[in-house]
Amino acid sequence: MTDYDKLVEDNLALVHSCCKRFRGRGIEYDDLYSAGCLGLVKAVRKFNPDLGLQLSTYAVPVILGEIKQLFRDGGTVKVSRSLKELSLKINRITKDFDHEPTVGELAKCLDTTPEKITEALGAARIPISLTAESDEETRTIDLPCEDMTEKLTEKLALRDVIERLDTSDQKIIELRYYKYLTQTQTAEKLNMTQVQVSRREKKILMYMREKLTV
Repeated sequence: MTDYDKLVEDNLALVHSCCKRFRGRGIEYDDLYSAGCLGLVKAVRKFNPDLGLQLSTYAVPVILGEIKQLFRDGGTVKVSRSLKELSLKINRITKDFDHEPTVGELAKCLDTTPEKITEALGAARIPISLTAESDEETRTIDLPCEDMTEKLTEKLALRDVIERLDTSDQKIIELRYYKYLTQTQTAEKLNMTQVQVSRREKKILMYMREKLTV
C-alpha cells in the first residue's frame, strides 16, 4: 500500500466525524457518508504537507464542502457505473473472509487501490459495515473506524481559524484561553494595557465566530 492510499484508509474516521454534524437535517446518513468519502479522496489528492498543515486540518473543510454541496444538490450523489460495479464485487468477496477485512485487504483482492474501495463503499451507501448473507446466517463485517465524536471536527475547524490569525493575536488567544490568564496578566506578558487586550480580544473573537459559522 502506498503512503497515498494509506492516508485515505487511515482517515475514514474523519468522514464519520463530519457526517455526524448533519444528522437529522433531511438527508440519510448513508448519503452524507458517500459525499464525505468523495471529499476525503479529493483532499488526499490535493494535500501538500509542505504547507505545514496536518491532513486532518486540510481535509475537514473539503469533506464538509462536499456534504454541503449534497444539500445544495437536493440530496443526490452522482455515482459512476464503475463504482457501482466495484461495490457489488466488494459485497461478493466479503463472503470469502473469515475475519473483518480492512480496506487495504479488499483493495488487494480486487486489484485496485484503497482510494477506489473507499469511493465504492461510499457509493454503495454503506457507512460503517458490510453485511454478507448466506443460507445459514447474516454476518456483519465492520470497517475499521475509530470512535470519534463531533467535537473533533469542531476542534479542527477552530485550530484552522486560529492558524490564520496574526502571531500577536494567536498569542492573546493562547494566553487567555489555553493558559487561562486574566486580561491583566495577559497585558503584562505582552507589554500592553488591559484595555488594549480587551478591545483586541473582542475583535479576534468576532472574527473567529464569523469564520466558524460560515
